[in-house]
Amino acid sequence: MQLPDSFLSTIRKAFREDGEKFLAVLPALIDEYSERWELTDVHPVPNLSYNFVAFAKHQGSDIILKIGVPHRELKSEIAALKLFHGDGACQLLESDEERGVFLLERLTPGTMLSELENDDERTHIAAGVMQKIWREVPQGNNFIQLTDWFDELKNVRPQFDGGTGPFPREIFEQVESFLPELFADKDVRLIHGDFHHFNILHSQRGWLAIDPKGVIGPAGYEIGPLMINPWRSLSDGIRPALSWTEGFKVQTERRIEILGERLGWEREKIIHWSLAHSVLSAWWDFESDLDWKYSLNCAKVFSELK
Repeated sequence: MQLPDSFLSTIRKAFREDGEKFLAVLPALIDEYSERWELTDVHPVPNLSYNFVAFAKHQGSDIILKIGVPHRELKSEIAALKLFHGDGACQLLESDEERGVFLLERLTPGTMLSELENDDERTHIAAGVMQKIWREVPQGNNFIQLTDWFDELKNVRPQFDGGTGPFPREIFEQVESFLPELFADKDVRLIHGDFHHFNILHSQRGWLAIDPKGVIGPAGYEIGPLMINPWRSLSDGIRPALSWTEGFKVQTERRIEILGERLGWEREKIIHWSLAHSVLSAWWDFESDLDWKYSLNCAKVFSELK
């Protein structure tokens, strides 16, 4: 099986030595689990990134085979899918958590939420799906803790000799000031953690979430990734005469109104979680030498909202 160079490069860059080991055993893993789970017609999806994902057939039914480098996020994803049990999310069919291999329901037609043109419609659909998948915090869990993610922002100042580097000081200090209040929110749940328009697909069972991170934290964080996506695009309903910043602000204001109505959250809460996530996203991308400026541009818009 010929795998794209871009996929090989991503795995090596993201997982280093573990990534090399994974790529070395991947062909054998595909063969082993194809035999164990009686899979046929296994062929990779066209947009491989951080995991090997393939279309396959099992006893005549279309399913998805997913294999990843075994690590905390992958184990958390499998555990979350077990708890979601197909309610608001794709169904987990089989799994081997320790080896990072699992089978998933194939969502047909698989239309991504990002493909809808009307952003109001997209936002209403997203609000409905996120409410379906939230769960009470399970006992004795090993899920990702949202506090661990935001603790990574503590690395910014040491890297820039006490400053904030390319991140505007005013915005960074704004996030630092309200993070304790955000984490004091008692509405702590098991949430998706990477909830955006490319991880919400249409199926015969309705709109469902895929690829959950499985995160324990205040439910408010869930809207963060949604607010800065679809990446770099704006609804076709935004007037073409507007600049990107103006258009993004118009879209953001409308989303705040819809999410506030659907979720019962105050405007400030939505803005603060949007700003906090966009700064965290920019930091992650900066560390990974990716395009961090888009997330920062989103943060600038959020920081100016009152």
